[in-house]
Amino acid sequence: MKKLGLIVAASALALAACGSGEESKSTGETSKDIKLGATAGPYSDMLSKAIVPGLEEKGYTVEIVEFSDYIQPNIALDGGDIDANLFQHTIYLENFEKENNMDLSGLIVVPTAPMGLYSNQFDALEDIEDGATIAIPNDPVNAARALQILEDQGLVEVDPEVDDLKISERDVITNKKNLVFQPIEAGQLPRAVEGSDLSAVPGNFALAAEMDLLDALALENMPDQYRNVVTVNAENEDSDFAKDLIEVVESKEFEAVIDEEFVGFGKPEWLAK
Repeated sequence: MKKLGLIVAASALALAACGSGEESKSTGETSKDIKLGATAGPYSDMLSKAIVPGLEEKGYTVEIVEFSDYIQPNIALDGGDIDANLFQHTIYLENFEKENNMDLSGLIVVPTAPMGLYSNQFDALEDIEDGATIAIPNDPVNAARALQILEDQGLVEVDPEVDDLKISERDVITNKKNLVFQPIEAGQLPRAVEGSDLSAVPGNFALAAEMDLLDALALENMPDQYRNVVTVNAENEDSDFAKDLIEVVESKEFEAVIDEEFVGFGKPEWLAK
């Protein structure tokens, strides 16, 4: 995730991105014309392929608004320019709310593309050589995910006392392969597969680079707090629109599209049962 920018500047961008000067809608209580926001890529696709058809069957007219960063979708939602968004996990949402004095609500967690360890140098984890280089995200939230994969695979141990929102490679206390960490911007990690021995690539960036999630040496065992969540304004979390959104995501039709179109996406606990 990118670090949060100045909210005033981003607000202007959000309004421009929405392409609308209309006042906030009531999220379906008096109108079934709705706007759903997502970052361009797999979650915009998930909206269009797995969620919008179900909403249309319930009588909604849906417009998808695509955003190019991780700031504008929440600003647009808070301002009423869109009615729900899908692009962020719970940890990011809660931190964004706190830093920007917003009151948003995650409705339901959806299948999410996992971060993976990718390599053009090694065919398996056991082939990793001592002193190998590994590119990891340079932001704490995604760095925590990368380090958790390495810890799950028995390659490192991380200080258990460190806050996930402040973690970095400096908090590794055991490094069995003497891995050399190269923190870089998350969006550059697919390219780092070429320049490093290993690269920990978030699923959305892997898909944007047309990488196959199943080519990873290891995929993260993703806790639900790192899976993306359909989000609305807190004042609308009990609305008919919100209830309809949840019903669509919980439907067999939604899961069928996920299984066919989003291979490799990790399912949340409620869906994996």
